[in-house]
Amino acid sequence: MEQLSYAALAALQNDDFTLPSAPERVLQFGEGNFLRGFADYFVDVMNEQAGFDSKVVVVQPIESGLVDTINAQDGLYTLYLRGQEGGQAVTRRRLISAISRGINPYADFEAFLACAANPELRFIVSNTTEAGIAYDPACRPDDRPPASFPAKLAVFLHERFARGLGGVIVLSCELIDDNGKALRECVLRHAEQWHLGADFSAWLRRENAFCSTLVDRIVTGYPAAEAEELNRANGYVDKLLDTAEVFGAWVIEGDESIGAELPFGQAGLPITLTSDIAPYKQRKVRILNGAHTSLVLGALLAGKTIVRECMHDEVCLAFLKRALFDEIIPTLDLPRADLESFAGAVLDRFANPHIDHKLADIALNSTSKWRARVLPSATGYVAKFGAAPGCLAFSFAALLAYYQAGLGRDEQWVLDWFAEHALDDPGVLVAAACANERLWGRDLNDIPGFAAAVLGHLAAVKADPVAALAQAGRGHG
Repeated sequence: MEQLSYAALAALQNDDFTLPSAPERVLQFGEGNFLRGFADYFVDVMNEQAGFDSKVVVVQPIESGLVDTINAQDGLYTLYLRGQEGGQAVTRRRLISAISRGINPYADFEAFLACAANPELRFIVSNTTEAGIAYDPACRPDDRPPASFPAKLAVFLHERFARGLGGVIVLSCELIDDNGKALRECVLRHAEQWHLGADFSAWLRRENAFCSTLVDRIVTGYPAAEAEELNRANGYVDKLLDTAEVFGAWVIEGDESIGAELPFGQAGLPITLTSDIAPYKQRKVRILNGAHTSLVLGALLAGKTIVRECMHDEVCLAFLKRALFDEIIPTLDLPRADLESFAGAVLDRFANPHIDHKLADIALNSTSKWRARVLPSATGYVAKFGAAPGCLAFSFAALLAYYQAGLGRDEQWVLDWFAEHALDDPGVLVAAACANERLWGRDLNDIPGFAAAVLGHLAAVKADPVAALAQAGRGHG
């Protein structure tokens, strides 16, 4: 079989949608599995469904990467979206033709810089890992290229400014809070450090939109165990095969003009444009992450090992649904229908037959996760209903039981604290743990009814974890 390319497709008389040529309107920092299974997929669908007519130039942000393979395949690759929707297994295959070419700025800096001269360029997308958006004062404007992503972007945008061209819309996908704002500040700091002039700094602020975004899709990447079989079925060798879950969501913080340029609505894509990303981040943290953290330690004590296993266990599933729909969702501000739809998708995602998500991995650093993901829902529930939330109180009791038994994996000071309380009876342990403001940022004994509810669950979970989980899921205890 030939390696995937436009010529190979022509020989196969392949009838997949492809866009062999179009203006290069998107520059993308990052060529890895995630952006190819997420942003480039969205561009490809907009090209087919909404006439977006745009190609993506991918820039390799570090010296080693995939651009040689991308160029060998004319930017083409096959994406498989696999998972569950409405309780039904789903697999969708799509040949992605959104990428025109890849550039390694460490090997060809001039090709990278030349993209700044393209008057049709309008969007910059990035995913350079959580550490990618960081100000590095060692970077210089004459480095070829500068080491950091923000410095590369500052050099690129200054080249565009010097040519008298307009600004761009930057869509930052790094997993940090306010990613777009953080990137903008780094670029402005480089402009000041390098003495690039007040006019350039004003142009950066006036003509460029640095949008913070929230991304949500698990991209499982190259399916090594299945690659031979998939290539045989496709009739070509694809060294860039990519796999991801069916669910995807992209929330972009920006004004309505961005929606006029990105036709995601016409393409039916799960992209939300909003003036405030905060409620959507809260939805993800409290529902998706909060569901994981609420369930994980009780499920481990009950003998479960992976998330999908819990979704096929009526006790775990009943607990999870009660925690989500009765205790977490009522504390959130978005419309109830939107929240329930998102929670329903979360249940489908947890049941994905293609992802083995280990409970032990989720359990790592459970104290900080419980504080960030679950505590706000617990306090919100008490404030709204005047009573402790049963499932969330159970999750705290399970945490105490798990850590007191020496099973927790966490920062050493956390483990040391629990080791000091290893022989405490339940009442003493609950009172001491709730009072530990270093763990939770406040004294949980001050939350009306919470410590008492935890104490009842702790005795039950120590006696019989499965029965205790079932009791909490029924709303008792």
